[in-house]
Amino acid sequence: TTAVIIAGELLKKSETLLDMDIHPTIIAMGYRQAAEKAQEILDEIAIEDISRDMLVKVAMTAMTGKGTEKAREPLANLIVDAVQQVADDGEVDTDHIKIEKKDGAVVEESTLIQGVIVDKEKVHPGMPSELKDAKVVLINSPLEVKETEVDAEIRITDPAQMQAFIEQEEQMVRDMVNKIADVGANVLFAQKGIDDLAQHYLAKAGIMAVRRVKKSDIDKLAKATGATVVSNLDDLTEADLGHAGSVIEKKISGDDMIFVEECQEPKAVTLLVRGSTKHIVDEIDRAVDDAIGVVAATVEDGQVVAGGGAPEIAMAKKLKEYAQSISGREQLAVTAFAESLEIVPKTLAENAGLDSIDSLVDLRAAHEKSAYMGLNVFTGDVTDMKEEGVVEPKRVKKQAIQSASEAAEMILRIDDVIASSGTSAGDMPMDPGMGGMPPMM
Repeated sequence: TTAVIIAGELLKKSETLLDMDIHPTIIAMGYRQAAEKAQEILDEIAIEDISRDMLVKVAMTAMTGKGTEKAREPLANLIVDAVQQVADDGEVDTDHIKIEKKDGAVVEESTLIQGVIVDKEKVHPGMPSELKDAKVVLINSPLEVKETEVDAEIRITDPAQMQAFIEQEEQMVRDMVNKIADVGANVLFAQKGIDDLAQHYLAKAGIMAVRRVKKSDIDKLAKATGATVVSNLDDLTEADLGHAGSVIEKKISGDDMIFVEECQEPKAVTLLVRGSTKHIVDEIDRAVDDAIGVVAATVEDGQVVAGGGAPEIAMAKKLKEYAQSISGREQLAVTAFAESLEIVPKTLAENAGLDSIDSLVDLRAAHEKSAYMGLNVFTGDVTDMKEEGVVEPKRVKKQAIQSASEAAEMILRIDDVIASSGTSAGDMPMDPGMGGMPPMM
């Protein structure tokens, strides 16, 4: 959103500069210079702090105004726990954080699972519904008798031969199940199908089985439990097993789900997001997803900037000073870039029902003392955003500046626009030279 607002303002300022007979190339060069300088200014005013308290503040800021107000803090704590759990040497793969949303409960009942929730049910009612100290097998092949790849016709002349075929098929399925049981497994997740006979033998062996599990869930289960995904059961060994403190089938909002919990140092976790209605839980899901992204960016970069329009005012102030050192018409473009950045706090003020001009004047005055002064949209006051805990990742702000600048430059370099007349080629009358009939005399 920030990038779009700034890009729009840059283009508006460009119109004024073009009316002053400044060439688009000069404007684009000035904008590029200003964007590079703005990035340097952001580095100067950035706050180096990735303590847990700061990460919680980042998450809460990201969720502000997105329908999560009454549960912002507990949700922020869950998000920080999730990101820190899957972080690996300062890198965070947010794909390893699964968000499972279910309505029918209050937001405060949202929870973090140290493992994976699979939105499936066990394949046979005779299977156990709860297992402690679970040993998990993951396979990406079907648990059924393989069909031959070659079409063949077999002539059976004796009922005993038919019985032998059936018994052989049963024995093949029994051998597959025995292989799983022999390595000590008591939970099976299959990416593909499990036939009825295999389900029967698995239930008899006391093994909980789930079929047609999504590949993304299989990958997360491998990360959480430490299991190796097996393609051929003949190659299955005890070393391929994953481990979980418990695997339980629970009914959540009327749906059966498998909870793989209490994994040791899991590198994949699940946030179970609750809400009273489907609409509410969808809104919370979007807010949580945004917050996960910004917390992950903060963990990776180790830096944040103040919110409330503080960095935009700080950049605008220093860019105007920088413009004085530039000779030539690029100076005007740099100044225009600085003024364009002020659209962010102006928009914040307008959205909060405040006078944007007064708010901008107050912010400029406050920045003579501190670069962290921003607009508190709840009180209408200009306060220290660092102390208020209103912070966001530096990376997000840098990307917004870069994207806005590049978008404006790209549009400025368009020489002309050829508008369509609205008449398709098929509707055009054909000249004689194009195969049409000559006009009647």
